[in-house]
Amino acid sequence: MALSPRESTQRRAQRVRTRLRSVANGRPRLSVFRSSKNIYAQVIDDENGVTLAAASSLEGEKGKSKGSDKDAAAKVGALVAQRAIEKGVKDVIFDRGGYLYHGRVKALADAAREAGLNF
Repeated sequence: MALSPRESTQRRAQRVRTRLRSVANGRPRLSVFRSSKNIYAQVIDDENGVTLAAASSLEGEKGKSKGSDKDAAAKVGALVAQRAIEKGVKDVIFDRGGYLYHGRVKALADAAREAGLNF
C-alpha cells in the first residue's frame, strides 16, 4: 500500500529525529518547518521541553517580501541564530524535519552558521 505524501514526510521526519537523539549529547535542536508560503525555525531544548528561540518569515514588514524564497529563509536563519546566541546557545543539532537539505532549508542552515551557530 502506497503512503500519502504527508505520511511519507512524517516518517522521514521521525527517522531524522531518531538519529538526531543518538548524537545530540544534550545540545538543543534547530528545527525547521517549511510550508508553501513561509518558513519557520525554532531552537528546542528537548530535555526540558522548552523552545529557546524562534523566528519565521511572517515577522517583519507585511506584504513587503515573499516568505517562500531562499532570501526569506536566509533572514529567518540569521534571526533565529541571533536570538539563540542571545540566550547563550551556540551549539545546536540541525533537524531538517524530513525535508531535503536543499533550497530554502539549506539557505536557512547556511545563514544560521554564518550568524554564529555551530552544527
